[in-house]
Amino acid sequence: MHKSAILAFLALTGACGGNGLGNAAIENTVDTVMIGALVGTPINVPSAYGINPGSARPIRTDQTSAFDFAYNILPDGRRVFLPRAALGLVSGSAEPGLQASDDDFDGIEQAPLNGYLTLDTIEVAVGQRYVVRGRVACTSIGVPLYAKVEILAFDDVDRRVTFRALANTNCGFRSLRPGLPED
Repeated sequence: MHKSAILAFLALTGACGGNGLGNAAIENTVDTVMIGALVGTPINVPSAYGINPGSARPIRTDQTSAFDFAYNILPDGRRVFLPRAALGLVSGSAEPGLQASDDDFDGIEQAPLNGYLTLDTIEVAVGQRYVVRGRVACTSIGVPLYAKVEILAFDDVDRRVTFRALANTNCGFRSLRPGLPED
């Protein structure tokens, strides 16, 4: 590599705060999300949650497979989250998954790199918190997106779950704190 190319690279990464990603453009905010069970709810009710560059939202599984986990109520009454691979949707790279956390919602400040359940059915209950590793949606740099969720309530009549979520939709950033992420 020529000296001028090395200097240009160093100047570029230095201008990006040393992380090589540039500055985040989208603030992390907390949202309240409601999704219905995969089975037993009308088709127009979203049953999954997807973290995509620039946005995170409920997803209708009949319209796209661009989601990270779905919700269902099993015949025995257990409420579960299902990562994509548990539904047979395998991408071949870092699979979306969930990791339980003992920290309170605000105490979850950064997503870990590893330790996510990707193939398992994950039983959920009110008050539980999870870190979510999303799909590799940032294909230009080959990294997943991250979020944290906390189960708030279940509606057994409408077969829905309500949770609060903070998703970092900036490619390459793992911060799960509100505001503009620095890491």
